[in-house]
Amino acid sequence: MRHEATVQMAATQEAKFGQKDTSDQNFDYMFKLLIIGNSSVGKTSFLFRYADDSFTSAFVSTVGIDFKVKTVFKNEKRIKLQIWDTAGQERYRTITTAYYRGAMGFILMYDITNEESFNAVQDWSTQIKTYSWDNAQVILVGNKCDMEDERVVSAERGRQLADQLGFEFFETSAKDNINVKQTFERLVDIICDKMSESLETDPNVNAGKQNTRLTDNPTPLQQPNCGC
Repeated sequence: MRHEATVQMAATQEAKFGQKDTSDQNFDYMFKLLIIGNSSVGKTSFLFRYADDSFTSAFVSTVGIDFKVKTVFKNEKRIKLQIWDTAGQERYRTITTAYYRGAMGFILMYDITNEESFNAVQDWSTQIKTYSWDNAQVILVGNKCDMEDERVVSAERGRQLADQLGFEFFETSAKDNINVKQTFERLVDIICDKMSESLETDPNVNAGKQNTRLTDNPTPLQQPNCGC
């Protein structure tokens, strides 16, 4: 009963947050993405680096949940990304899991200098399977790869865990802007690929197979239709 009330509250809050966003209907698709993982792994910094190309070393824990919007283009298609930054603390878990519903993609993040955050990946993965839809796509991210001297989780261990869970894998640094954009690009590409697969049985849909990189600006050239 408590969880149902929390889900309802999350839906109301999400509608409120998204009101400004959805009022602009000038897009072809909207993808809801979530960044999840333990507290202090760098989720907020990662989001700000991608959305605003900014970074601050000041650490302030996210309270509950927040989001940013970024629009990208792929094969003449305008894709609006609604990216939710979730709190990692246990006391916010019921609130944040209520937002998993309807998410098309997850960035599951750990800190390469924090063994506990890496060990928690399995639990976060279980929560994705429990609270999200079956076709949600996930990328495992080992953040703070700029802090090599303090590394406790090797890149190989990260890749092995990603393989075990069936996720793709990146090591990133929000501070040095390493693989941040590439992670989001790949996640959206995977979502588009899955959407193309589901549309293949529709004879009215021309599902393009070209894997074109996402850009922040519309291309001036004529491109094949996106397979999204």
